[in-house]
Formats: sequence, structure tokens, C-alpha cells
Amino acid sequence: MTGPRAAAALADLGLAPVAAGVIARRRGMMAVLERLGADDRAVRRMHRLRREFGSGPVELVLPGRRVLVPLDPADVSRILDGAPTPFHPANREKIAALRTFQPHGVLISEGAAREQRRRLNEQALDTDRPLHHLADPFAGVVADAAREQIRTAMQRGGLDAAHFTTDWWRLVRRIVLGRRAREDDSITDRLWRLRAAGNWSYFARPHRRLRERFYEQLYDYVQTAETDSLAGALTQLPTAGTVDPVGQIPHWLFAFDAAGMATVRALAVLSTHPEQLARARLDAQEPERAMPRPYLRACILESVRLWPTTPAILRDTTEDTEWGRGEDRFTVAAGAALLIPVPAFHRDPDTLPFAHTFEPDIWLDGRAERYPQLVPFSAGPARCPGRDLVLFLTTSLLAHLIDELDLELRSHPRPSPEAALPITFDNFRIDFTARARALQAAHSSSPAGR
Repeated sequence: MTGPRAAAALADLGLAPVAAGVIARRRGMMAVLERLGADDRAVRRMHRLRREFGSGPVELVLPGRRVLVPLDPADVSRILDGAPTPFHPANREKIAALRTFQPHGVLISEGAAREQRRRLNEQALDTDRPLHHLADPFAGVVADAAREQIRTAMQRGGLDAAHFTTDWWRLVRRIVLGRRAREDDSITDRLWRLRAAGNWSYFARPHRRLRERFYEQLYDYVQTAETDSLAGALTQLPTAGTVDPVGQIPHWLFAFDAAGMATVRALAVLSTHPEQLARARLDAQEPERAMPRPYLRACILESVRLWPTTPAILRDTTEDTEWGRGEDRFTVAAGAALLIPVPAFHRDPDTLPFAHTFEPDIWLDGRAERYPQLVPFSAGPARCPGRDLVLFLTTSLLAHLIDELDLELRSHPRPSPEAALPITFDNFRIDFTARARALQAAHSSSPAGR
């Protein structure tokens, strides 16, 4: 597909993530996209492309760039399983966006440096362990943060996304950089400004002074980080000179931003889905303990499935690749971009019977494994190395909040078990009333309450 048709298809598939901000979400634009149900354009475009090209994929030929879009769910797993060769994560557009704040990050690294940096990330984040080796102290940090957040919510009579996010970043800075960084908004504010510049990809200003100041702060915190922080654990690992261990941390902070979005959306859905909330509360017992919480984990995965925090997965082909089947086989020359429009796969009613419903059980009963297009944390050799750590921290916080609070969603839209869930959901405007569960139960059982 070439010319205006290719441009129109790419616009439909990429409009929402680009407009929202691929690297740093634009708050005002998220509200607009929610009202428009913008991700539905990607789903409808995917349907039209399948009608025209069958199982695909389709190659969009644009001035100076070829973009290959998979249409078949099986091709999603083929692409993600084929990292780094022939489908390399260091995509040109991704490099242009991420170099503003993580020039040595593993996602945009190549060759031996990528292998070394990937190995270091996996060691620091305990990718191969169900629970991080610091799970016990991290559970204590989450408990302290949750008590403070719950107390504030009780005083205010509510919990909104703005206050949740402020508290979330305090928790993240403590986990990643140590106690001294907990209250330092300036370091994550500087990172956000660098990320916002990264939204412009090739057209981003370099912001050299801002990046220098950010890294000065980062190195300062790493030098004094306690051993019960990720930065402290990182400094204990042996590394080669080309790895740049501290240069991996900006991406950890970046990823935790998405984790906060997923958590507040999961809270919103649970607050309006009583059956799932009851099961989640059973899983939330003893919230201060460091332990797997399979149902809460499934709720977070389902939140990311419904509203992907990485809405566009990008790869570049490093060699010629063959596609299609039988007489329809064709070859795509090396150097093409690959675009996986995640919402178009995650919310497609043609291929998913649960496309627009909240179904945490798919992550527990094996159904999700039947659908290779479901990739909430990507997949294959380049999947998120911090996946299990993120799920541990988000489910630990979620356990405290739903165990201690009755949260009633007062913002709109209100996800409902009786209707299709919104296809685009602005996390910045989520707002709850909040009451202590014990007090509410006592009130309901009193004569006045009855």
C-alpha cells in the first residue's frame, strides 16, 4: 500500500498513541482521545486491512520509510520471538525518542552492548525469579506508602488520580533510588520533561543541560543508595565498562510510570465490578506479606490488556524476511519498520470473545496463552525484564488499598460489567470517594445505618 492510502492507514493505527504521547502522556490530549474513543479507529482499520489483504501483513510504503503491519495474531508472536534478529528492538523511531533520556538504555542498544545490558537488567530486576530477592523489604516500603495514602484518602474523603500519582512516585523513587530520593520530585520532574521531548522523536530538542542535571542527580543518589533499593542492588553486580549500569535506571523509572497508570485503572474497574472485587479482596488478605497474589496479578494484566500502556510495539528488520502463505508469499527487504498496534489486537471482537469485558480469569485458566496477540508486557527475548517486579509492587499496593478502603468511582466514564468497557480510558481523571471498610461495615450494622 502506497501514497495517501498508506498514510491514512498509518494515521488510523498510530493516531491515538502518537497524540497521547508515546513516551510521556499528554494529559489534555488523553481526555480528548477518551471522548473520541480514539483506539477504535485502530480496530476498525485492522478489520478493513484484513478484508483487503487477508492474513497479511501489509507493507505501508511512505516517503523514506517502509512500515510493515502484521494482521495475523500469529505474526505478532513471530515478530516478538524473533528479537534481536531478524526483528530488532532498536527501531529507528524508538532510538530517536528514547535517546533524549536513556542513550545507553538496553531498548536502543545493539550488538554486544545490548547483550551485556540485557543481562545486567535481568540480574538487577531478578527476571528469572517469581519474587525479587528484595521482595520482603519492598513489601515493607509498599506498606508504609499505602498507610500514608490511605490516611490521606480518609482525611479527604476521596482518592483521585493526581494524589495517587504523587504518592506512587514517592514509592517508586524509594524503591529505585533509596530513602533520600523519596521526596525529591525534581529528579522525576526532570525525567518527565526529557520524556516529553522524546514524544517528538526525530524532531526532539536535545535538552543537553537538562539531561546533564538529571544524570548528576541520578549518580548522586546511586552513590548513596541503600542495599534495599534497586540502585543499591545494581551497584553490587559486576559489569563491563561498556554497560553503563546507571544508564539503565531511567528506563526503570519510565516503566514504573506505566505501572501506576495500570494500577489506578485496575482500581477503577474493580470499584464497579463487585464480583471481581470480592475475589480480589480474598487475594488481598495479609497485604503486608511479600507473597504472590495471582488474582490481583491477573487484574493488573487485564488492566494493561484493556488499555495498553505500550500501545505501539516497534521493531526494525535486520535482514530480508518472508511473509504470507502458499502462492501469496512475498519478501520484504531488510530495513523496514514493524508496527504492532497493540489496541487493535487487544480489543478486537473479531478475534477475542472477551475483547471489551474485564476478564482477569483469562490470565489464570490458560485462555490468554491461546491468543498470541495478547502482549501486555511484550513477549519473546525482549519482553519487559521487570515484569514480575512491576506486578509484585502494583499488586502489593492494590492489596492494601482494596483491603482497607471502600472506593466508589465518581468520575466518568464508569466501567460497567453490563456494557462494553471504554476503549480509551483517561487515567488522569479517575476519581473515587473513599471510606474505611471497617467504619463503613460498622455504620451499616448500626441502627442508624439500617
